[in-house]
Amino acid sequence: MTDDAVIWHDVECAAYHADLGLWHELASAASGPVLDIGCGTGRVALDLAARGHDLTGVDSEPALVAELSTRARARALRVRAHALDARVLELGRTFALAIAPMQVAQLLGGPEGRAAMLAAVRRHLPLGGRLAAALADPFEGLAIDCVLPPLPDVREAGGWVYQSTPITVRDEPGGALAIDRLREAVSPDGRHSDSVATIRLDRVDAPTLEREASEHGFRVLPARRVPETEAYVGSTVVMLEAA
Repeated sequence: MTDDAVIWHDVECAAYHADLGLWHELASAASGPVLDIGCGTGRVALDLAARGHDLTGVDSEPALVAELSTRARARALRVRAHALDARVLELGRTFALAIAPMQVAQLLGGPEGRAAMLAAVRRHLPLGGRLAAALADPFEGLAIDCVLPPLPDVREAGGWVYQSTPITVRDEPGGALAIDRLREAVSPDGRHSDSVATIRLDRVDAPTLEREASEHGFRVLPARRVPETEAYVGSTVVMLEAA
């Protein structure tokens, strides 16, 4: 039976494709191994591995890492996958490029968590190696219908139908933004269950992350942009080079 963490990760993340072109471009330009931070079930890692890149993925959720490994084997793709926290990485090798897609940099528990991640990633980059970290565009001052997808995320698997709908956005102490999602599942025989899950994103903009990175051995490069879509907010991708 598929783990719940895998199911809901796929429901809420797997359909996102707007950023893949940028990761293709950066990986091709890097000409070396790529580290996917917060790899999940392999949305980006499997795509890049299929294009011939040397991929290593790390994620703090063991079930997601196990699923990534299973999917890589099924497709005969070589992806090294590790259940590790990005704040304490010790992989014993370096990478030409590290990427942190889909606002992973905003899931680290504030400035101290980001500082630990930046220091850990810097240890895994040679001079000139790059880190690209996506940040959700600022939510400040936006109405809820401008921040959240207008329709729920829906996925069918094994006869089950899963639906995840953002229902509330609220500020929390310490500068975090909490997004409540109503998760609903309908079994093949029509049984229904639901629960509410909360995702907490740190409020951090590109200048702040760039300033923090400069304190950990990075040089700031021009940021890149992933445009918004009908279903997802856009992202600013902070570009950093190991100096």
